[in-house]
Amino acid sequence: MEWLLVMVLVLEFVCVLVGVAFFTLLERKILGYVQVRKGPNKVGFLGLMQPFADAIKLFTKGLVYVSVGNYNIFYVSPGLMLGLMLCIWSVMPWVGGAFDFSWGVLYFLCVSSLGVYCLFGCGWASNSKYGLLGAMRGVAQTISYEVSLAMILIGVGLMGFSYDFSMYGLMQNYIWFCLVAGPLVVCWVASIFAESNRSPFDFAEGESELVSGFNVEYSGALFAFLFMAEYGMMMMMSLMSVVMFFGGLNYFYLGLLMIILYIWVRGSFPRYRYDKLMYLVWKSFLPLVMHWLVLLGGMLVLVVWVL
Repeated sequence: MEWLLVMVLVLEFVCVLVGVAFFTLLERKILGYVQVRKGPNKVGFLGLMQPFADAIKLFTKGLVYVSVGNYNIFYVSPGLMLGLMLCIWSVMPWVGGAFDFSWGVLYFLCVSSLGVYCLFGCGWASNSKYGLLGAMRGVAQTISYEVSLAMILIGVGLMGFSYDFSMYGLMQNYIWFCLVAGPLVVCWVASIFAESNRSPFDFAEGESELVSGFNVEYSGALFAFLFMAEYGMMMMMSLMSVVMFFGGLNYFYLGLLMIILYIWVRGSFPRYRYDKLMYLVWKSFLPLVMHWLVLLGGMLVLVVWVL
């Protein structure tokens, strides 16, 4: 059974990395049409080989060696960030999947919170002021929005009577959670944008302000690791949205709409102001989610008392 488990995990990780490659192609195509131009269309038929050309370019490119900085953390952090992204994918409740997490929500929160250390390690160890500023922004942003994410997950756990993601699909056979908890869906979508450091909340990588932010000193394979970790997390969050609010993985194709939403928002909205970003989570999302939890908890107590 151990070798079968390993094979399932390896197959899942390979599919995730291939999906990341074509996610980048989809993003460049859609952004091209948003900006009234063609996306990649020269490498292969309709540009389908462009992700593989980019991968070959990145993994054969030379690395930048930092002469003044923390050498070990600088080189370990990108690989660790990619590894954490793949570990989070193991909680996805596939039919016949490798794992069945009865406390999957807690596992998801624990592993995703470790990404903060990798992000800060990348910026701090590079000994670059731009990298350090981007890392500090990213850490403050990620920690702030993890609070709202945790509260939303608790709310979904109350509706699903479980912290097991595989149970949410069964509970939504009668009604989708998005129809019961609309405000939670809005807060969740904005929070995963901020948690993934994506536009309009891409302050850790503010190119117009910080020259690529925390990853400014990375190149070649190390930059590819950071790139794959970011896009893999976006795919994970998109499918997690379907699991939590839109009927479970029986409707996994809705995850593609969430991925397109990521790209559409990037091509349509300017970067948010940093102080407003913090006000949004602490003064808007957190009170709204906590009030909703009180209302939902009261309704559940009432239902249990009546029954």
